[in-house]
Amino acid sequence: MALKLKLHTKPEVPLEADCICPDRMQSLSTTEIENLTVFYGNRQVPLRDFFECSGDFDGEIDVEGDLVDVKHIASAMSFGKITVSGNVGVHTGAAMSGGEIIIEGDASDWVGPEMLGGRITIKGNAGHMVGSGYRGSTIGMQGGEIIVHGNVKNETGHVMRRGLIVVGGNSGDFTGVNMLAGTIIVLGEMGIRSGAGMKRGSIICQTKTELLPTFSKSCDYQPSFLRHYFKYLQSLGLTINDTLMNSPFERWCGDSIELNRGEILLSAGK
Repeated sequence: MALKLKLHTKPEVPLEADCICPDRMQSLSTTEIENLTVFYGNRQVPLRDFFECSGDFDGEIDVEGDLVDVKHIASAMSFGKITVSGNVGVHTGAAMSGGEIIIEGDASDWVGPEMLGGRITIKGNAGHMVGSGYRGSTIGMQGGEIIVHGNVKNETGHVMRRGLIVVGGNSGDFTGVNMLAGTIIVLGEMGIRSGAGMKRGSIICQTKTELLPTFSKSCDYQPSFLRHYFKYLQSLGLTINDTLMNSPFERWCGDSIELNRGEILLSAGK
C-alpha cells in the first residue's frame, strides 16, 4: 500500500519539503514520517503541520493537493515512485538519480535541475529552466528523462549534458542554450534563439523556426532514429502525427561560435 500525503493546510510562504522523497522515508513508520522536518519560512516544523499521512511506505508516495508553494519535492531521489495529484513548486526532482515522478498538474520553474537519472512526467505545463543547471553552473541535466505533455517556458535544457527532454507543446526562448550533449524534442513551436551557444547535442522540432545566423544548413534527410523516438513517445501517451514518422527534416549545424558540432533538426514537412 502506498504512503498517502494529503495537504490539509496551504502554506502562506514557500514550504521546503525535501523530506517528501522515498530515500528519506524508507524504513520509517507513519508516525516517524509525520515528524520529519520541513522548513516553513525560517522555522523548522513537522510534516504533519501541513500534510495528513496515511498508509504504509512501500516505495510509492501519493501526494494530493495544490503544492505550488511546496518546493524541493523528491530532491536527490534515487528510487521509488511519487505521484502528485495537483501542481508542484520549484526544484521538483532536483539532482534525482533514479525512480519516477508523475505530476498530474502543472510544475513551476526548475524541474529536474542537474538531474542524473530516472523519469519525470508532467501532464500539464512547466516553467522556466526545465532540466537545467543552476545559475553559474556548467553542469545541467546529466541523464534520465523529463516528459512534459504541455508547454514549457525559457531556457529548457540549459547546459544539458545527457538525457532526454520532450515537450509535447511549445517551448519558450533559448531552448537548449549552452547545451553540451543530450536530446531535446519539441512537438510544438520553439521560441527564439534556440541552441544558442550549444556545443553538441540534438534539438528536434516538428515545426520550422527561425534560427540564429550562426547555424548553417547541412542537408535534408529522413533520420531513421527519429521513428524509434516517436514510437517511444507514443507509448508514453504523447500525440505524434503519423505523417511525422516519415517526414523529411532539415539538419542545421551550430553553434559556430562554439564547437559547431550540435544539430537542430526541423521538420521540412510543415
